Amino acid sequence: MKTPDTRTAIVTGAGSGIGQAIAVVFAQAGIDIALSGRREEALEETAARIRRIGPDPLVVPADVTDRPSVRGLTDRTVERFGRIDILVNNAGVNTAKRGLKDISESDWDRVIQINLTGAFNAFRAVLPRMEAQGGGLVINISSMAGKRAGVIGGAAYSASKFGMASLTQSINAELRETGIRACCIYPGEVDTPILDVRPVPVSPQQRAAALHAEDVAAAALMVAQLPNRAVVEEITIFPRRVVAT
Repeated sequence: MKTPDTRTAIVTGAGSGIGQAIAVVFAQAGIDIALSGRREEALEETAARIRRIGPDPLVVPADVTDRPSVRGLTDRTVERFGRIDILVNNAGVNTAKRGLKDISESDWDRVIQINLTGAFNAFRAVLPRMEAQGGGLVINISSMAGKRAGVIGGAAYSASKFGMASLTQSINAELRETGIRACCIYPGEVDTPILDVRPVPVSPQQRAAALHAEDVAAAALMVAQLPNRAVVEEITIFPRRVVAT
């Protein structure tokens, strides 16, 4: 049931995988949800899952690389729910060719623009509303590739995910006294569609060993449920069994 204390979250990349799982578990916890991504059909699938729980989410197709599009997402969220308490920066991509020698310049730019600049764009769009409210939470979904670069994630993906860590730390360094705080979650391998574009195919046995999107969502919900006096700057979560070979 909606109350004056009901919080609102924007989740980017909410059409599948980790973003979808976070949106669903947040809705189960009573948080109003604005779903965003580039594919409206995928967003509607997530919305249908949430409606089976009860709440009616807002669906706003948006491209995180397009700043007016992201500002429109923010405006529509405030118009519908009146506030923005949580931003989950989950939108992300990788490419099949990802080594320093074979990644194209356009693919490098695309990965950085979506994964890193897109997270910055979304944060800047919600910042005025969070400042006006006196607080807010940003959850950046990074990767173990943001802890240590390597050939599996590739150069551009790793650079973008390292950058998300810096964005998280900058938010906390500059804004935590205002009530705005950030957390960076570093998942290991997760059984989501992004595994499909790995240069070396992922076997069924490897997928079985991977985390589930719901595991990462549970970590995000834990952060979201802490009181605003607490800052969890980073969480590392990876499979018990080795997936990458």
